[in-house]
Amino acid sequence: MRGSGSAALSPVSPTTTPDAGPTVRALVIEAFGAPPHVATVPDPTPPPDGVVVEVAATGVCRSDWHAWMGHDPGIRLPHVPGHEFAGEVVAVGAEVRRFHPGDRVTVPFVAGCGHCPQCRSGNQQVCENQEQPGFTYWGSFAQLVTVRHADTNLVTLPEGMDPAAAAGLGCRFATAFRAVVDQGRVAPGEWVTVHGCGGVGLSAVMVAAAAGANVLAVDVDTAALRLAESLGAAAVLDATGADDVPAAVRELTGGGSHLSLDAVGHPVACAASIRGLRARGRHVQVGLLLAEHAQTAVPMDLVVAHELEILGSHGMPAHRYEAMLAMVEAGRLRPEALVGTTIGLDEAAAALTTMDRRRGAGVTVITSF
Repeated sequence: MRGSGSAALSPVSPTTTPDAGPTVRALVIEAFGAPPHVATVPDPTPPPDGVVVEVAATGVCRSDWHAWMGHDPGIRLPHVPGHEFAGEVVAVGAEVRRFHPGDRVTVPFVAGCGHCPQCRSGNQQVCENQEQPGFTYWGSFAQLVTVRHADTNLVTLPEGMDPAAAAGLGCRFATAFRAVVDQGRVAPGEWVTVHGCGGVGLSAVMVAAAAGANVLAVDVDTAALRLAESLGAAAVLDATGADDVPAAVRELTGGGSHLSLDAVGHPVACAASIRGLRARGRHVQVGLLLAEHAQTAVPMDLVVAHELEILGSHGMPAHRYEAMLAMVEAGRLRPEALVGTTIGLDEAAAALTTMDRRRGAGVTVITSF
């Protein structure tokens, strides 16, 4: 989840409302890699085509850790991270037609402009002028956050949906849905291998199982693998005990995966995912490969010899949420099962800065500010 904007665009930056007093609590990054801190910042005001959302819950995602580390060259300091959130509209710009104060919403982490060729073709997730809360402008580790181009990007939540469960719909759950269903073209009876059982990986396990696939979950954490089983994985593989993960995958899947995902964002997982495919299989890269991993080597000899497909997945446009939410309302998808720990904003700094080494099942969600 990366962008190329600057904090000058920030809707909650003091530079945008110079006369406002600091009233909104937010987690602020002052220096990359240094401990962030909770501070008060001015209230945002909605742009003409946008809204302000009062954040009810926001997930702590590995992408936020990348932002804190400075792996996204577009981020300017000071900065407020956070990009997967659910909440209530509290202020609306004059040009907004579809949303009103009191609406319960989420938003894809890629906010499309609605006008470029990609947006006009329905592919807002790769908008040429995209904005991303928590990356191109200040995000949702705050009491209030702004969303521009609201009529294009906001998604109405089902009645009664828990905010902590809904928060992940903005990023990892929707990203997994599109990776498995749209990009991966999953079919019933296929073997789908998910490398990495963090938030997006566990979401992919659930989505693939709901689609009728046989899911093999791969991770190094026993608790995460147990949770994957509870979410529908037909088999699990502890990568720490396997001398050759691709060979183990091919054995467990009876010849290799039809579809495989790197949900970690690491060269080892990427290569293992590709090498574990059967002929004409599909690899989807979901986890971010940034910094020193940005130019990861790919076994192109296998790609050519076995006619493999290599695909990326970068979120999901708002208009595709209807299909996913229909499965949620029908009980076929249970995003609430992914919530592991709920914390307050004062605990967010510790959760964010240990993201690269923290173990445990489920996702961490900030639910009080």
